[in-house]
Amino acid sequence: MPTSWEIVIGLETHVQLRTASKIFSGASTAFGAAPNTQASVIDLALPGTLPVLNRGAVECAIRFGIAVEAAIAPRSIFARKNYFYPDLPKGYQISQYELPVVQGGTLQFSVTPRTGEPYWKTVQLTRAHLEEDAGKSLHEDYRGMSGIDLNRAGTPLLEIVSEPQMRSSAEAVAYARALHALVVWLGVCDGNMQEGSFRCDANVSVRPAGSETFGTRVEIKNLNSFRFLQQAIDHEARRQIERIEDGGTVVQETRLYDPDRDETRAMRSKEDAMDYRYFPDPDLLPLEIAAGWVETVRAQLPELPGAMRERFVRDYGLSAQDALVLTASRELAAYFEEVAAVVADRKAAANWVMGEVCAALNAAEVGIDRCPVPATEVAALIARVADGTVNLKTAKDVFALLWAGEGVSADAVIEAKGLKQISDSGAIEAIVDAVLAAHPVAVEEYRAGKQKAFQALVGQAMKATRGKANPQHVNEILRRKLG
Repeated sequence: MPTSWEIVIGLETHVQLRTASKIFSGASTAFGAAPNTQASVIDLALPGTLPVLNRGAVECAIRFGIAVEAAIAPRSIFARKNYFYPDLPKGYQISQYELPVVQGGTLQFSVTPRTGEPYWKTVQLTRAHLEEDAGKSLHEDYRGMSGIDLNRAGTPLLEIVSEPQMRSSAEAVAYARALHALVVWLGVCDGNMQEGSFRCDANVSVRPAGSETFGTRVEIKNLNSFRFLQQAIDHEARRQIERIEDGGTVVQETRLYDPDRDETRAMRSKEDAMDYRYFPDPDLLPLEIAAGWVETVRAQLPELPGAMRERFVRDYGLSAQDALVLTASRELAAYFEEVAAVVADRKAAANWVMGEVCAALNAAEVGIDRCPVPATEVAALIARVADGTVNLKTAKDVFALLWAGEGVSADAVIEAKGLKQISDSGAIEAIVDAVLAAHPVAVEEYRAGKQKAFQALVGQAMKATRGKANPQHVNEILRRKLG
């Protein structure tokens, strides 16, 4: 972005809550059912039906509020938000407006900019309120028409609204990633962005650098990937800057992002609160949350990511960056702790989990819950390197074999493949003598001051032993032989 302009970004995030039934009915929230098979008469607001609030959805909101150190409202009210969409069967959405269940709070996260060093940022949250989802319009399977699937109607959502405190798309994505990780960590959302469980609306405006006055904001709706979120913000900011510099004005509106064309396009003029004609829902009593309920939920919360990062640094001697990576998810943190519990070298445990394990997971595009190598076997490999049974390279080869299913344990693979390290000094000395005799040019180059020649000789010695020689012994014997 031009340095003469500043981007102002706030995010509204719709988090689908992990409940078995909908927020006001007993209909299932399971994904993938045939269209319109999970829309009850309550979801459709048919005459004579009354909504009943899902206690589990409220508890999810409380869990989130406690985690971000927000105020949990002892009394909140549900309202009707009136607007017409073809996939909104009631003609209104039950939401919260004046009195949301979660008020305030903060989210701290690490930002890695395109250039420069990573830094920490804290964003204030405005609110998080409960509401029901709408249905879904289907366009792709129909010619000249649209279909309506109301399975999603009534699915419980927690809409989390940030203050407009982000100043780049990198910050917005880092915020969204941290929020996604947190709601999954808490167990309130499955985090599946492809299924619409986590969706962001980005409010974007620009203003001259140094100005304290906000520009006209544009809302970009339904961004369901971090990559699209970053691209949409960057494009929209450029569009607004170009329009203003060309003498035009930015219109307050809602836009959609087209990833195929990498552009935003107008969807409708942006409504204000008055356009929705909010009023308290006459079918729902005020939601009252006793202090005892909040404390019960607090006692059931897992250790939060921030507290766990501090513990990893304090108890395991890890760097802040290592702790950040290892607490990317509760499952990854638990895997690391299972390794660290049985090895003395906690830094080695962290390196293995962040290195070999995460690299294999990323290559296979699976989560840690589907890792075929148990944490106990990673710990066994670290132990075998420590006691000299194998060297580090061989241990990594054994890990690859375990990942591929070629063996039930690290020790079994080492034994079956004959991978035990050669540490006998006499045997290694004989191999080194043979290597020196076979490579006189490299010997002379090393003695002439070329350090690369020494590494070439080490490589030849390791090759002669098929990587099984103790590298430290090889280095020591070579240096002695070479004077």
